[in-house]
Amino acid sequence: MPQRHTQPSILKTIVQDKLLWIQHQQTHFPLSAFQNSLQPSDRDFYTALQQGSAQKPAYILECKKASPSKGLIRANFNVEDIAQVYKSYASAISVLTDEKYFQGDFTYIPRVRQLVNQPILCKDFIVSEYQIYLARYYQADAILLMLSVLDDETYRRLAEIAHGLGMGILTETSNQTELTRAIELGAKVIGINNRDLHDLSVDIARTLPLARQIPADRIIISESGIYHHHQIQQLKSDVHGFLIGSSLMGSPDLHQSVRTLIFGENKVCGLTRPQDVQAVYEQGALYGGLIFAEHSPRQLSLRQAQELVVQAPLRFVGVFQNQPIDFIEKIANQLDLFAVQLHGEETAEFIAALRQQLPQSCQIWKAISVDAPPKITLAALATKTQSKSAVKIPSIPHVDRYILDSKIGNQRGGTGQPFDWSKIPQEYKSKLLLAGGINPDNIELALSQHCLGLDLNSGVESLTGMKSPQKLAAVFNKILERQTPKKLS
Repeated sequence: MPQRHTQPSILKTIVQDKLLWIQHQQTHFPLSAFQNSLQPSDRDFYTALQQGSAQKPAYILECKKASPSKGLIRANFNVEDIAQVYKSYASAISVLTDEKYFQGDFTYIPRVRQLVNQPILCKDFIVSEYQIYLARYYQADAILLMLSVLDDETYRRLAEIAHGLGMGILTETSNQTELTRAIELGAKVIGINNRDLHDLSVDIARTLPLARQIPADRIIISESGIYHHHQIQQLKSDVHGFLIGSSLMGSPDLHQSVRTLIFGENKVCGLTRPQDVQAVYEQGALYGGLIFAEHSPRQLSLRQAQELVVQAPLRFVGVFQNQPIDFIEKIANQLDLFAVQLHGEETAEFIAALRQQLPQSCQIWKAISVDAPPKITLAALATKTQSKSAVKIPSIPHVDRYILDSKIGNQRGGTGQPFDWSKIPQEYKSKLLLAGGINPDNIELALSQHCLGLDLNSGVESLTGMKSPQKLAAVFNKILERQTPKKLS
């Protein structure tokens, strides 16, 4: 046996403390004081997850202030603010109620529930009937039952009580033995915890071999360790949803972190109209591109850009081409840009000097222009063979991100034509944004390149500088369809 299991695990310690807490709580607030007043839940946890996973993964987003592995995660912990963000994206919302180890509180449940329409999952180490009744008293619609701390007889008894109160159950497993038990116990929603509950280590690869054994009529949730969109892409075909807490709670910008995790890092460039900024944000883009490069048909003045940046909380990126540092610095400061994107022949020396002038919070992105043929077929784009003439990605100090974009003649960007995607260097794909002629017809092939994100412009326009709501919807619907999870039978 591994050495770590010869010592008392954190899980055993938590359960021992939980039993003491229950004794104390029952003394001060006995079941007889509230049991007869309980009403069944009117928010169906199982239906919410089924509906949530119909076209995209279901997301159980978590309110968590602290944890044993990380200590304090979110110092500015305001459940109302968290709920306002989660309600636009979650299928269900998990609320930690353990006080000693997670700084949770049962009173958080009604505070969240009154602001949202989703069912609320009470996340705690539930080992007694009393805790289920208490969770329902505080208006929880579902509970977590962990097979790591429950035998089969206790699980059945607790599950019967929960279902009698109209509450759903997330049955958590973390190894083969627990998974076999969950299946035999008839658990409707099976969570696979990627965290080892004895030493608190995390490995998301734990999900795959276990998920593939679960009957098709069960809902599968991957728990713990989900920090990046590519992890969701990696697991989505084997699970129906994800429970995500720590990675979001540790972010200073919760709203942007949720969007990044769910939608990925996609940008729509060449924005010129307020309604387009709003539409792009609503569809799920993280970045909005504002072009200041001379001779671009989508070039903006500072005043025009100022009218656009107040329309939606996108991360705005200013696009420049061979322009003076003072001009770039002025625009970046006036608009509080997230990044400046350089689309010309800017040298390493220029970029180093620019870095000195920009705010530290403003990133520098560099576009690499790739010659595009006048016309390239979908079949050519679909080739899986790495070109022998792959694009060379330079290593320029102070450049935070690279964008590969099409070039036709002297025109860089906004060409409406893709370049040969077989030239994308495989080892850099997870660090690049892919641009150049991406449209509803080739979006699936663009997504199959598995780049960090996509940079859209002319391919989602009805006229130059005017984004098409229909094309935007078509493209972002495909982005979500790429996340279509395992189907329920």
